[in-house]
Amino acid sequence: MSLFTAFTLPNGTQLSNRLAKAAMEENLANADQAPSEQLIRLYSAWAAGGAGLMITGNVMIDRRAMTGPGGVVLENDSQAAQFERWAKAAKLDGAQVWMQINHPGRQMPANLGQPTVAPSEVAMDLGKFSKQFTPPRELTAAEIQDIKNRFINAAILAEKFGFNGVQIHAAHGYLLSQFLSPISNKRKDQWGGSIENRARLLIDVVKGIRAAVGRQFAVAVKINSADFQRGGFSENDAKAVVQMLNPMGLDLIELSGGSYEAPAMQGNARDGRTLAREAYFLEFAKDIATVATVPIMVTGGIRRQAVAEQVLATEGIDLVGIATALALNPNLPDEWKQGQASVPQLRPIAWNNKVLASLAYMAMVKHQLNRVSKGRNPNAKVNPVFALAQQQLGAFFRTRQYRKWVVQA
Repeated sequence: MSLFTAFTLPNGTQLSNRLAKAAMEENLANADQAPSEQLIRLYSAWAAGGAGLMITGNVMIDRRAMTGPGGVVLENDSQAAQFERWAKAAKLDGAQVWMQINHPGRQMPANLGQPTVAPSEVAMDLGKFSKQFTPPRELTAAEIQDIKNRFINAAILAEKFGFNGVQIHAAHGYLLSQFLSPISNKRKDQWGGSIENRARLLIDVVKGIRAAVGRQFAVAVKINSADFQRGGFSENDAKAVVQMLNPMGLDLIELSGGSYEAPAMQGNARDGRTLAREAYFLEFAKDIATVATVPIMVTGGIRRQAVAEQVLATEGIDLVGIATALALNPNLPDEWKQGQASVPQLRPIAWNNKVLASLAYMAMVKHQLNRVSKGRNPNAKVNPVFALAQQQLGAFFRTRQYRKWVVQA
């Protein structure tokens, strides 16, 4: 099967090929925390590059709960025009565009000045960097219901603004992932304990969204294949969650892995397991896909066409998600289709401090996104120290902008 064979989703709509732009955190909102001109320009560049599906960087469902400064917030239709322009730009070359919707839970920077909530009062464990995250307060039952309603509301608005679907982010250590993990979820009520209880909020969100939107509006979920932390969300947990999701009318499940504490999405496990240099999660996905009746997408470090084809040739895998490689080369799908052996790669980071190296890696990716959003070419050779300093300076000003906006709002 070719990467450029069309794929029909369970809802009956068709993707032009099997390559998807996976979500990256762009942090390119304007002063109203809505899609900026830069963000729209970035998606126009990706639209021209030939991916069959584009999944946006995470859109926050609550202005008080941000993965970082510069994040797009969607609570109402006050910025409808900008969201409509964003959706239109992403679809210019025939791709579908799905909005990734998210709540950070305890993974919210402390300098944003907002109280942090989570399933349980379990602080982040990042060594000397832990203080960058405020220890969370445990959510009440009423607050959990409000969060569910916010996810549903965001999906309804995304459909209204012209997006083709939503992806519910339940991976990478964000709130829904925190509920799934026994490390961060110590609750003794209906939301904690067994995997059925830990998955309850995710299942309720999926049910609520599927009932509130049209049948041809895609609903997808992103989950970890594992947390890669001892005692965390395991591959067996992932299989159990997939089996719970199977009958719920989903159009896609994306398998990824890791969290801020164990950034396996960058190839760094914390539980001693060695991950592949490319297609990090393929071996785990092979096993999980055996219980899935929903289409499966695998993301994680894919940058060569041969590896993408290997992923797609794996039984049970239907789509290939690409992130960093598309930040480095927005035209990658078209170049592969034309027979060019393009292999985008960032400059390697050989730092001993894994947390700092992870931050620098993310800064290098965001450096590329910023360049493309300004109409410039990516720079894969950017110095990680420079990229990290640039990102920190930008975050300082975006944090000031956010704190001013959230008070006014």
